[in-house]
Amino acid sequence: MKVSGTLVDIHAREIFPAVIIFKNGIISAIKRVEKADDRYILPGLIDSHIHIESSMLTPGNFAMASVPHGTIGVVSDPHEIANVLGIQGIEYMIKDAERVPLKFWFGAPSCVPATDFETNGGKLELKDIIKLLKRNEVKYLAEMMNFPGVIYDDIKVKQKLGAARNLGKRIDGHAPGLTGINLKKYIDAGISTDHECSTIEEARKKISMGMKIQIREGSAARNLDTLKELYRTNPESIMLCSDDLHPEMLEKGHINKLIAKLISEGYNKFDVIRSATINPAEHYNLEAGMLRVGDNADFIVTDNLEIMNILETWINGKRVYEHRNIKFKYLTGAPLNIFNCTRISEEEISVKNKNQKYRVIQAFNGELRTKEFLHNPAEGEKLETIVSEDILKIVVKDRYKDSHPAVGFIKGFGLKEGAFAGSVAHDSHNIIAVGTNDRDIVSAINEIIRLKGGLVVVKGGEICSLQLDVAGIMSRQPCHEVASSYEKLTKKVKKLGCKMSAPFMTLSFMALLVIPEIKLSDQGLFDGIKFCPVPLFVE
Repeated sequence: MKVSGTLVDIHAREIFPAVIIFKNGIISAIKRVEKADDRYILPGLIDSHIHIESSMLTPGNFAMASVPHGTIGVVSDPHEIANVLGIQGIEYMIKDAERVPLKFWFGAPSCVPATDFETNGGKLELKDIIKLLKRNEVKYLAEMMNFPGVIYDDIKVKQKLGAARNLGKRIDGHAPGLTGINLKKYIDAGISTDHECSTIEEARKKISMGMKIQIREGSAARNLDTLKELYRTNPESIMLCSDDLHPEMLEKGHINKLIAKLISEGYNKFDVIRSATINPAEHYNLEAGMLRVGDNADFIVTDNLEIMNILETWINGKRVYEHRNIKFKYLTGAPLNIFNCTRISEEEISVKNKNQKYRVIQAFNGELRTKEFLHNPAEGEKLETIVSEDILKIVVKDRYKDSHPAVGFIKGFGLKEGAFAGSVAHDSHNIIAVGTNDRDIVSAINEIIRLKGGLVVVKGGEICSLQLDVAGIMSRQPCHEVASSYEKLTKKVKKLGCKMSAPFMTLSFMALLVIPEIKLSDQGLFDGIKFCPVPLFVE
């Protein structure tokens, strides 16, 4: 088999006409020629850190959506489904990934449950993690979000880190804002990457201490513009990743769009492409071809490096995508789920007014972090939403068993009416809802319960929804169908007054306790800096 074009040689940092010759999936020769087809050939692209579940697609449907964008592999952390279904959920992801040619390199989730301050459906013990790390398709210990456990020598955390080191597997980090002695101890534990940098100074400090920085450009958190100058100063120490990517964004592009943006802005094309090919492949020891003789024939063809529209995608010597046609088929398996709670009432989310200042979560567009502020209560028997001041009610309901919902208040979503909810709520994926009134909030939550997972928008008697039948966080439908439904729901939320660019994604992170400053779990408000629960009212 031969493919002709202008080769972008990342190793030699040259661009020249060439013919790639391969047999049985392996490149046997790369021949320089005087003239070749008018198109570029470069290594296939790798997303260095992603939670496939956040696309709301099964691995197979994710593959169908990503190969048209030149993606040949993903470093995937199945943390989300593990928190719902434990080992059973990870096995589902691995088996489904085997149905398609896209390369999935999985991590062994390190924090399941993520904390002891929320209810989840799965638990991974040390023996489970060791068993996973011994598998060839599991390349690393996934992001160690429990950075206090590392810093304060939690025995279980130390055992997990030790298991990865003993088996020669990489350890991914998750350390937003960590500095000084604590950061040094975190890195000295063998943790080698971080995708949570929100400033260039934080990234450079972590690089100077030996970390690799994964520049994240996803649906909720977008750090590329903030961190892109690293391509001028530390190109060998950076990778590109999505972390969490919703289906409507995946429909439009993946890592290819980030490559195009950077090259069109004048960043060195070899360094840019290297960050999504050689850097992750070498760091994680991946079976990904890098366009050398003897490598797997994993490469892509494009007509323009500054636009990166993909003409062809090749994986293991097979053309899996060509000119808008996907060259493989995918059939989904049976769904897997757990949803054991029953309907709630308005009375259950009512909050008695103690006539004391109360905590309010301040959310920000495009940010995972929040701030806390205190608000003076209005008069009345109950603490109500104040729509005119954008102080809305937020509720988290345990999906795994019947228990009383946790209730708080939040500012930043801007709803003027109605409510919306989802069973995608990092990390434990309980039901989370925000709304202007108790009736609509309860209606939204009860619809999620009826569907056994999904996204819902409610205004009065009108209910619109998208069912997520796999673990309550993924759909078995193809990307374009999920994206279409998701975009319709998003538009409805924005018509209710929401100012967030990705309201469902942002809402899903309001239960993520390991990202400061204050969040809400099914057990109540949580201070992510002090790493402890806090009450709603302040005496």
